[in-house]
Amino acid sequence: MDVDDVVDLLAALDDPGVGYWLDGGWGVDCLLGEQTRPHSDLDLVLPRADLARVTTLLLSRGYVVIRDWLPTSVALRDGSGREVDLHPVDPTPDGGGHQVLQDGTTWHYAAPVHGTIDGRSVRCASAHDQVLMHQGYEPRPQDLADVRRLCDAFGLDWPWMQQ
Repeated sequence: MDVDDVVDLLAALDDPGVGYWLDGGWGVDCLLGEQTRPHSDLDLVLPRADLARVTTLLLSRGYVVIRDWLPTSVALRDGSGREVDLHPVDPTPDGGGHQVLQDGTTWHYAAPVHGTIDGRSVRCASAHDQVLMHQGYEPRPQDLADVRRLCDAFGLDWPWMQQ
């Protein structure tokens, strides 16, 4: 998904006033203020109450559901291969939200921060949350690169033993 696709989709989400924020690769680039690599998808965190509205919007734009792992996530793809992964959360008093995971436990997203995509201010998961989200699985080379960029830019500790 390229930057123009992201900006277009975010503008469509702004119209109905969805309280989304970015995580994943575009969330990392949002924090860094520049696109650092190609992205196959756009990860959106959104209030569970907005899930049906956002899904309907994406379906109206030609997306189809390709993976339904609710209550944790649902992924959609359009005919051009653009993919959007929706991560519904139950909002919490701190401005973040709880995401129900596949095993029934919850992940807590802290309140989003602001970054930029193509000069546009966008809410995104914090650098600390992004580093935490990249743990607990075997990281791919792009995951390691994303975490390295975040750690360097935000003065965070490198989470893995190998350097």
